[in-house]
Amino acid sequence: MQAHINKALAAIVFVVSMPVLAQMDHNAHMAQATKPAAKASADAALSDALVKKVDKSKGTVTLAHGALPNGMPPMTMAYKVKDAAMLGQLQAGQKIRFATDPADGGMTVTKVELVR
Repeated sequence: MQAHINKALAAIVFVVSMPVLAQMDHNAHMAQATKPAAKASADAALSDALVKKVDKSKGTVTLAHGALPNGMPPMTMAYKVKDAAMLGQLQAGQKIRFATDPADGGMTVTKVELVR
């Protein structure tokens, strides 16, 4: 009798978990892991932003931006920059397009284009 109950419970767990497993993106982690970081940042979509502050001593730029491709909602926040030389071309009030590094959760600006 106990063997039948165990089999029945295993079958129920299997059936209940199938919809969850079916909705998972099983390739998301592998695709990210196999894609080189340089290629990922080069392919990153650019987002519009307004430069609010440039802090060369901290190596950061504060940007007001809309929703980002990585799922970050619209906000104003300070970002690190990959190359401190980027800060030399930025000033408060400028409109830019920028990309972030997905490897660190989008917390580092890797590319900047000035909007004219």
